[in-house]
Amino acid sequence: MREFAADEETTVHPQTVIEHFGSWNAAKRAAGLVPRRFATREELLRLLRELGERLERTPTARDLDEHRGSMPSKSLYWHTFGSLTTALREAGFDVPVGEERLERAIDQGCDVALKLGRLPKFQEWGTARRADESLLTEWQIYRMFDVRRGAWSTFQYLIRERLLEDGYDVSPDGRVSKRTGARAMRARSTTASRTRARPARARRGGAAR
Repeated sequence: MREFAADEETTVHPQTVIEHFGSWNAAKRAAGLVPRRFATREELLRLLRELGERLERTPTARDLDEHRGSMPSKSLYWHTFGSLTTALREAGFDVPVGEERLERAIDQGCDVALKLGRLPKFQEWGTARRADESLLTEWQIYRMFDVRRGAWSTFQYLIRERLLEDGYDVSPDGRVSKRTGARAMRARSTTASRTRARPARARRGGAAR
């Protein structure tokens, strides 16, 4: 409303608009606009979907900051939905949580490791993420683990275990190579009966050296 009143080309006083529509927010809705600070739950979800369509990916908190002129604040999403993740899921975006999120992180970690030819370091993950924004950020991964130190080493351990199960060799210094012949056959028979229990144990403190 302040911007409207300050516009020198405006010929209608804001109070006239309010008296006609009942409120400034009602006037904005009548004009097809969303009052960002007082958006309804449905409007917030619609705006997220529209932002996702423009970006061609799932929006992030940073995206909300960068589109402040057209998007409500991330704090409004947190206040309305409890978290931005909940809002994104309600808007229909594929946003993993809990064990699903961890599994996705490990899958992404394996993909990055195979591209690099070694287990990814913290800084290397940041570089990979700048090239592919579908990856979880390094800090999102770091906060998944209930350990004060060695969180990234724990993540590397989980990547190592998954790669070993998938038939790759991982050397002590983290280099990754594909097994061949009899070694690969033995590895597949050994890992066929394994479960996915390792991630839970690893989060309690196991880490790669």
